[in-house]
Amino acid sequence: MEILKVENLVKSYGKEKNKFNAVDGVSLSVEKGEFVAIVGKSGSGKSTLLHMIGGVDKPTAGNIYIDGELINNFNDEQMAAFRRRKVGIIYQFYNLIPILNISENITLPCSLDDRKVDEAELKELVTTLGLGERLNHLPNELSGGEQQRVAIGRALINKPALILADEPTGNLDTKASAEIVNLLKLSNQKYHQTIIMVTHDLNIAASADRIIHIEDGHIVKDERLS
Repeated sequence: MEILKVENLVKSYGKEKNKFNAVDGVSLSVEKGEFVAIVGKSGSGKSTLLHMIGGVDKPTAGNIYIDGELINNFNDEQMAAFRRRKVGIIYQFYNLIPILNISENITLPCSLDDRKVDEAELKELVTTLGLGERLNHLPNELSGGEQQRVAIGRALINKPALILADEPTGNLDTKASAEIVNLLKLSNQKYHQTIIMVTHDLNIAASADRIIHIEDGHIVKDERLS
């Protein structure tokens, strides 16, 4: 079942002679339950593509369908609600709220949506993430790897259709990076989450089922791993 469809996506910056396309006519499809890595050098357009898929940035041209819905024409309010319910985003620098404890950070999407938290599901999630003893701590009391686990929990709490991870290991050491990748694989396998992860590290990308290579805003290779 197709969960994501991107058609002829373009993102342009500048005008006239200074105009360039950071993403230039990209089309792709992702099936439900896939774990996809998007790789490319800095400036290749991979993060720009991810941000458009997540509704954080608007395309100049082209269409994006998530779970059958065309998201291009959503207004800001509609897009914010759609992201809370359908898309979980994991950033390189965590983006946790410093004055909220770990439990409050994880359940923030539920609070913003005025939705009651399922305590049993929350307990299972924080146990899986290894955060059961840290729920009353503030983000600055945690290591970088622990903070990224909180960000993963926040992305998973609403059981979104799609998890988008933008360089999720880029700010971590080798050991913490391996732990985060293993958690993403676990969420893919245990919770059947569809994951699209941007990374410049081919070793990290090798954990995925499929690797899409981007250069100069174009897909140059799309390979499935055995």
